[in-house]
Amino acid sequence: MASIVERPQKNGAVTFQVKWRQDGLWQNEKFGDDDPAVGRAQAEQFKKLVEAHGNKWPHGWVPGQGFVEVPATPGDVPLVEYATRYVRRLNGVDERTKDDYERDIRLHLSLIQHTDVHGRTVPATICNLIQEDIDDWVALEVQGERSPTEADKWLRAPADPKSIRNRHGLLYCVVQAAIDATPQLRTKNCCTKTQLPRADDHTEEEMTFLEHDEYVRIAAEFKDPDARLLADWLVGTGMRWGEASALQVQDLALNADIPTANIQRAWKRAKKGSAQSFYLGPPKTKKARRLVALTPSQVTMLRELVAGQPPEAYVFRTATGLHWRHSNFYHRKWQPAVKAAVEKGLPKRPRLHDLRHTHVAWLIGKKIPLPAIQARLGHESIQTTVDRYGHLVRELDAEIISAIEGVMAGPAPVSRLTRVK
Repeated sequence: MASIVERPQKNGAVTFQVKWRQDGLWQNEKFGDDDPAVGRAQAEQFKKLVEAHGNKWPHGWVPGQGFVEVPATPGDVPLVEYATRYVRRLNGVDERTKDDYERDIRLHLSLIQHTDVHGRTVPATICNLIQEDIDDWVALEVQGERSPTEADKWLRAPADPKSIRNRHGLLYCVVQAAIDATPQLRTKNCCTKTQLPRADDHTEEEMTFLEHDEYVRIAAEFKDPDARLLADWLVGTGMRWGEASALQVQDLALNADIPTANIQRAWKRAKKGSAQSFYLGPPKTKKARRLVALTPSQVTMLRELVAGQPPEAYVFRTATGLHWRHSNFYHRKWQPAVKAAVEKGLPKRPRLHDLRHTHVAWLIGKKIPLPAIQARLGHESIQTTVDRYGHLVRELDAEIISAIEGVMAGPAPVSRLTRVK
């Protein structure tokens, strides 16, 4: 709550100081007039404004000056409105992804505010946004917001570094669209110099890699042989769940010189409110359309699975002949198997997607080059493969140690203290 302090002056005049705490710091504004009643009335009115704005400076108020009108930029609109229009105009993006973008706009980009040169906090627009506003928002995302009444609860939990980077990436694209617009709304992208939290600032591992015997311990806990076959396939091919569960008989070339599985479709999450939760669409990226080479044991297993099946039949099917749904497999097959293995001493608790990471670790352990792994996984960029799995590459350690040892084994350098002058 704000308060009013009456302060008599040496000349006999009286000023009225409105005081309140904002973000832990004391704020104040003075009012005075030849007529003390007028000064007090002004202070009372301002006090109500402060309290109406949640004990913050009223929007548009400049300390010591009052309300100052800021000229609007032609074509300027609120940031949330502009960002939403940008997302809805995106082409080549499925509806569920657009839904996720709009959710980030509503819940996160809407928190961005603009602080002007007078220290006023006003709603962010696509034109008034500056680098300092982005920095304040990132700090807000990192810190979260605790409940003012319950210390152990959050109104908004701190965001993890990866999520912050994703949301900042969306914001960058929104601002860039304003630069590329006709007529141009901005000349500079205020997101280019943002200091984002590092993705490895936290100790929690994002990926779990299983040793072969660790995977065998999980696989042994599957009660459903059809589910076991699908788990073996995921760890043995590195396919994404949506690709493996969408694989059809017509996608297999089992009689080729090098048998392959052709990845050309994947399950996509449908837009909220749709009649179906998932639908078949193209793979994640262009390079996700690929041929995955198969081992002889995989070919043998596939021949048994697809014998007598029509071309459109799914390769991996439940006992009722339907394709596997992620929630069904995860909750009824994968989680119980992992739980049983952990209870018997397994030191890890992998997610289903960790089978893809495990596949890569096994390939790297056999010294398969990263570019070959990139092609097998369907990564759009080699940088993605390097960033995620480069730390596992150790095949040159012996050569590096040998090179260093060879250099260090030469004549020792002359010490400065014993050098002949």
